[in-house]
Amino acid sequence: PATGENTFYGEFLMNAQGEDVVAGIRTPLPIAALEKENRSAYAELVRIRRTLERHYRDMMDIEFTIQQRKLYMLQCRVGQRNGLAAVRIACDMVAEKLINRTGAIARVKPDDLNQLLRPIFDPAEKREAVREGRLLTKGLNAGPGAATGRIVFNADDAETAAARGEPVILVRIETSPEDIHGMQAAEGILTARGGTTSHAALVGRQMGKVCVVGCEALQVDYRERALRIANRKGVLKEGHDISIDGFTGEVFLGKIKTIPSEVVQVLVAKTLDPRDAPIYQRYARFMEWVDGARRLGVRANADQPDQGANALAFGAEGVGLCRTEHMFFGEGKIGPMRETILAGTAEERRAALAKLLPLQRADFAGIFRVMNGRPVTIRTLDPPLHEFLPHDEAGQREVAAALGVPFERVRERVEALHEFNPMLGFRGCRLGIIYPEITEMQARAIFEAAADVRQAGVAVAPEIMIPLVGHVKELALQAGVVRRVAEEVMREKGTRLRYLVGTMIEIPRGALTADEIAGVAEFFSFGTNDLTQTTLGVSRDDAGRFLVPYVDRLEIYGKDPFESIDRDGVGALMRMASERGRTRRPKLKLGICGEHGGDPASVGFCHEIGLDYVSCSPFRVPIARLAAARAALGA
Repeated sequence: PATGENTFYGEFLMNAQGEDVVAGIRTPLPIAALEKENRSAYAELVRIRRTLERHYRDMMDIEFTIQQRKLYMLQCRVGQRNGLAAVRIACDMVAEKLINRTGAIARVKPDDLNQLLRPIFDPAEKREAVREGRLLTKGLNAGPGAATGRIVFNADDAETAAARGEPVILVRIETSPEDIHGMQAAEGILTARGGTTSHAALVGRQMGKVCVVGCEALQVDYRERALRIANRKGVLKEGHDISIDGFTGEVFLGKIKTIPSEVVQVLVAKTLDPRDAPIYQRYARFMEWVDGARRLGVRANADQPDQGANALAFGAEGVGLCRTEHMFFGEGKIGPMRETILAGTAEERRAALAKLLPLQRADFAGIFRVMNGRPVTIRTLDPPLHEFLPHDEAGQREVAAALGVPFERVRERVEALHEFNPMLGFRGCRLGIIYPEITEMQARAIFEAAADVRQAGVAVAPEIMIPLVGHVKELALQAGVVRRVAEEVMREKGTRLRYLVGTMIEIPRGALTADEIAGVAEFFSFGTNDLTQTTLGVSRDDAGRFLVPYVDRLEIYGKDPFESIDRDGVGALMRMASERGRTRRPKLKLGICGEHGGDPASVGFCHEIGLDYVSCSPFRVPIARLAAARAALGA
């Protein structure tokens, strides 16, 4: 059965042919009923089933017929199974000594674990929804799981509804960092634009949210608070119920019952005792075998202490990417950040940054405490500054009033920050080089937090990562600031801290000159989201318009390169950077922190080229652990 339970399971029909069973034109009987009809044939069938299972050491599908009360075997093949059943069958067969632990790991595909880790729709209710014509449209499956809730169109409404205990689906044309609090509050996220590495997809996966993106049939009208589906009559208003399937990208009208994950109830929600959770017990036993087989470390991308705690619960060995910019949208932080951007002089910027310092310090201290001595890789500010300011007049007037500055000053600053191609513009290390006081503040917050936490008796292992480096001088300038501030803080605090300074390899020049950069960097982390964009010359937010036929019909790429590493292009640069970097610095630590870190095929490639670790969203950590074990075993 679908649970993987070790029982003889199947169907048969009397006075019929096999195609009658397959076609569903008659209702079959359960296989156990055959014992009444023909006891000797049933006993022989049970004996053959056991013989085949022992011979093939696997769960088998068998086909048979009975003619004139004599049993004839027609064929057998390895049986199909879902993720839940795959883990149970593997564990049971190890217990029965039919296979060993290595064989069990080879039997379970990494993505099978999704079905143990995420809520799913009740299969019968979902089939009924399809039959009733409630399937509205389909987008890109960006965050696995199943979610049902009322439509809301902005982050504040999502947060308000969640506070009342109402499940909601946040529907946006596309998301931005300003939507993070609403994304956190929502059960699921649905966007009309974007690909599988868009903001909604990246942040949604990190939060463990069900997410469907790039649903181009959606016509979202914020003013009317309404949603229309192209080529379909009717309007969905705010408050209407919809259901989204993050495994398939499907969007349904109305509610569909969901089944929660037993593993998540034990590890994250802590609402279920492990002793009362047989699925969790099998999962935990299986993952022990997995960890014994892998070489590759597995970290998680986490920006907040709760995300770090989730990551640890799923078996992460550290934080491979902490995006500091997401912290700036927390309560009380966006104001000082906007003051920094609107400042006219370095002195004004430093005054505004001084307000951010204690807030950032508290954020880092929270993560250090949760990670308890495990490495925490913190990326300095990366996105362009315009992302922190509203682009509509009403929002700009609101900022001006809140900060006590003229509206014209805000509008002019927004216009001055406008870029034709922000992805290749004034961002990453370029911000810290032109405005070193930003890097100074962030470095001070990191080291003061590390010193405070260590003095409280908790071990710390900070790793400071400078983004978007293409030239060794860029890294040298920023590393110089970080190390100077580290020395200042250690003198002030009367302590010594062990830390690393490294960089993201995310533009081709960085990979090509990795030997030079390794002269300064103590670690590399491949930022494969941007490295894929810059290598292929493809915007991940716009690629959905042509990548589907590129992959499915024209076979230009074997897989979506934003989901699985393009080995011949991006992969070649990664291999080159790894080899050149370690030629210069043999003990150079190598990792990956792009979303590819949770893709099983990409994890296998990272093992192949000798990386030390992969980092992915917390809910992908078990999948990366299994992929790393299978890579080590050659499975």
